[in-house]
Amino acid sequence: QVQLVESGGGLVQPGGSLRLSCAASGSIFSIYTMGWYRQAPGNQRELVAFLTNSGSTNYADSVKGRFTISRDNAKNTVYLQMNSLKPEDTAVYYCRVVITSGVYWGQGTQVTVSS
Repeated sequence: QVQLVESGGGLVQPGGSLRLSCAASGSIFSIYTMGWYRQAPGNQRELVAFLTNSGSTNYADSVKGRFTISRDNAKNTVYLQMNSLKPEDTAVYYCRVVITSGVYWGQGTQVTVSS
């Protein structure tokens, strides 16, 4: 069993910042990638950013230069620092972890960017 616990979502004004966290626990032997996806109402779930165990990162074009993904290996936790937030960033953000036993998703955390 693997559990992913997300936190850090909320309501923020345009131009503001939020930091999302996702802590993985349970039967984890090796983490390959940790990442964040998001889904806005009426839209498909889309990749925001991911980070491999070698340190490589990949970002959606829409968030490049504004979002930063990072990881604390000792805590099996991945973070998403979101700066210069825009109303179009409003969505439910999901953590996704690929480990030896498969792919796991978090429960999602709501991010709302509005004045």
